[in-house]
Amino acid sequence: MLFRSLVAATVLFAAAPALAQEGASDRADIVAGARQFIKPTNAERTQVLVGFLTTLGLTPEIQVFQGGNRATGPMEGANVIVTAGEGDQDIVLTAHYDAVKLKDGSLSQGIVDNVGSVMAMMEAAKILDMGLEGQPVGHRFVFVFTDQEELGLLGAKAFLEHHDKNRIAAVINADVAAYGETIMYGENNGDQSDFVLETLRNLCAERGFDCEGFPVYPPSDDRVFSEAGVPVVSLGTQDAIGARQMWLAFNGGQDNGLREGFVPTVFQRIHTTEDKLSYLKGADVARFGLFIADLALNLDKKLVSLRPPAPLVEPEEAEPDETDEPAVAPDGEADTPSSE
Repeated sequence: MLFRSLVAATVLFAAAPALAQEGASDRADIVAGARQFIKPTNAERTQVLVGFLTTLGLTPEIQVFQGGNRATGPMEGANVIVTAGEGDQDIVLTAHYDAVKLKDGSLSQGIVDNVGSVMAMMEAAKILDMGLEGQPVGHRFVFVFTDQEELGLLGAKAFLEHHDKNRIAAVINADVAAYGETIMYGENNGDQSDFVLETLRNLCAERGFDCEGFPVYPPSDDRVFSEAGVPVVSLGTQDAIGARQMWLAFNGGQDNGLREGFVPTVFQRIHTTEDKLSYLKGADVARFGLFIADLALNLDKKLVSLRPPAPLVEPEEAEPDETDEPAVAPDGEADTPSSE
């Protein structure tokens, strides 16, 4: 998360809440996968991500761009992109995989911010890629794992610069989502995003998810899309208490009930040496991945329903067939049936 504030829908998903509530699996595989991202450089994290996506049977495309900022100087970045389904418009799903560099020059483990979201997005990509076989959908799902979010949302900017904005029907962004069953979402991405919020709220109600809307929500890659007028929502997860404390800190005003100087726990962890693997909960990440996939499918359905009906085309009058013309006798007179 770019930290600038306050230190079909098918039966495939019908059992998602039950799966999470019954604790059918702690998803140790997700924890083990997240561990692989703990590397000394973001370039090495890129290779880990590409390897995971390839193992899932997806075909990653690497979009190299020139990034960096004043502090780093010029620096090459790499977005990693995979697609599922087909369509003339895209539902884009984003999560940044880069970790922030700490004051001592080392790289944060970047698990809460943002490997948890990356693992959830890979779950969603796997679900959609497998589930869409034979399922009619109206959109292509484009998963964009962005680089250099921590340097100023640079990967998202590079993606949008090279992707036809008119193809993008909606964007789902995930940032800071390694534990907790409360789904937080921002409501501050412009009027064009209202239908995305409506779809999300309906899904929360239908599936029984605990969802918390934030009139003011911390910035992430979503800002690149909202500033371009693209419909977008940014999501994260917390435990219920942490989500409420975060809501109060950003939206409660001066009389928010929090003690003076209080900083929500999640902001004490990210961008520090405390952003560690021990906080990641595999079952929570898997549940979030299911939610993201379900939301993508529901957005597909919603967008298809909003499309204007195709205009009726009046059938054209058939041109007279040459064979219908009266035959001409050799003497040039029409050969008509005899009245005799």
